[in-house]
Amino acid sequence: RAITMQEIQEATIKVIAGPEKKSHKVSEKEKRLTAYHEAGHAVCTYYCDHQDKVHQVSIIPRGMAGGYTMSVPTEDKSYKTKNGMLDDIVVLLGGRVAENIVPLLGGRVAEQLVLDDISTGASNDLERATATARKMVTRYGFSKKLGPIVYGNDQNEVFLGKDLGSSRDYSDRVAGEIDDEVRNIVETAYQQATALLQAHMDQLHLLSK
Repeated sequence: RAITMQEIQEATIKVIAGPEKKSHKVSEKEKRLTAYHEAGHAVCTYYCDHQDKVHQVSIIPRGMAGGYTMSVPTEDKSYKTKNGMLDDIVVLLGGRVAENIVPLLGGRVAEQLVLDDISTGASNDLERATATARKMVTRYGFSKKLGPIVYGNDQNEVFLGKDLGSSRDYSDRVAGEIDDEVRNIVETAYQQATALLQAHMDQLHLLSK
């Protein structure tokens, strides 16, 4: 009889994340894994100073996702700050923790700390975290080591033997330095995410339950 805020919120989430898959059968083990993963995102979001407030956390599958953590901005923003992007990476890695000396290839923070196992569910998180770190270094000049310089260009030209997308206009030495900076940003964010979840383990358990 009326369109209320509840319908509007549901429609918004449906557009962003896809329709709910309530009929999709999920095992208890997978539910627990997803719960800790999403709780890891949510707890890191809460304790990062440059993140919007968490609006909703769910382990009901939507679209291609097994669950989601949604934040709602309190104001319109026309740009991103360096600290804001660093926090974005911390939150993205909030579901992952390393089980070896290479954090980027490790497992989820929340999953590994609690379940002592890892899964493939965070692949999109890793892709987004890595892409954000690379943009910080190559597009926005946020790297002190490489300076306020744009590396590469986004001219969408297709030539024989070249892919559609950005082309490289820097040396192999600079490419190596870019890779090192990207890795350093991601690994530092991983360590921050791990420290946050270890410090607030009680809340991680409570939220996941």
